[in-house]
Amino acid sequence: MKELNVGIVVFPGSNCDDDLVHILGTVCKIQVQKIWHKEHQLPDLDAVFLPGGFSYGDYLRSGAIARYANIMPAIQSFAEQGGLVWGICNGFQILCEAGLLPGALASNKNQKYICENIFLKVMTDQSAISNTMNPGSILKIPIAHGDGRYYADDATLQQLIEGDQIIFKYCDPHGNINDEANVNGSLMNIAGICNAGRNVFGMMPHPERASEDILGNKDGLSMFQSMVHYLKEVTVTS
Repeated sequence: MKELNVGIVVFPGSNCDDDLVHILGTVCKIQVQKIWHKEHQLPDLDAVFLPGGFSYGDYLRSGAIARYANIMPAIQSFAEQGGLVWGICNGFQILCEAGLLPGALASNKNQKYICENIFLKVMTDQSAISNTMNPGSILKIPIAHGDGRYYADDATLQQLIEGDQIIFKYCDPHGNINDEANVNGSLMNIAGICNAGRNVFGMMPHPERASEDILGNKDGLSMFQSMVHYLKEVTVTS
């Protein structure tokens, strides 16, 4: 079986790229390589990650400058050909700015940066990053963002619902999806989505920061394991 090879795009201001290198390479034991934002082409990859951080200092708008990086047309082409693209936090913002995911990420409802553990409810197992999970499962995952409030117009929200594209929602420890658990004010408590083609994913919480026992929480590891399972098992047999 072909050994998996994934890439992590590094922008000026990325600060979670090495976290992903460690989790994917050391913990999940797959081949990982960094890709500098000035590159114009992607190597032969099974998946591409856009990590968290503050690309270009989050000037103008979070992700608004990074979406014009040299590497982005290659990522767009990779996604159009069915390649898996996963953006976490700032990566989610970049994918929305680039039009690879619907909607936008606005300032948190309290206008403050939020850094804490929150709870997510798994809404679907029909994605590469949740295919080994049970819908309704509750995960404790940290967040760290100032612009994480998901917003989209009514038509887009309806498409997300009808297409089963909402992967994670903010919830309380008991799985209740309510205003109290909606830490940043996202519409419908949305924390993570995929595109209509189900190969581009974005989420504000940081699973890479909750994927090892030494961190006191490994709920996030199930997302990476789901992706590895999808690439090794589902894509091979489909």
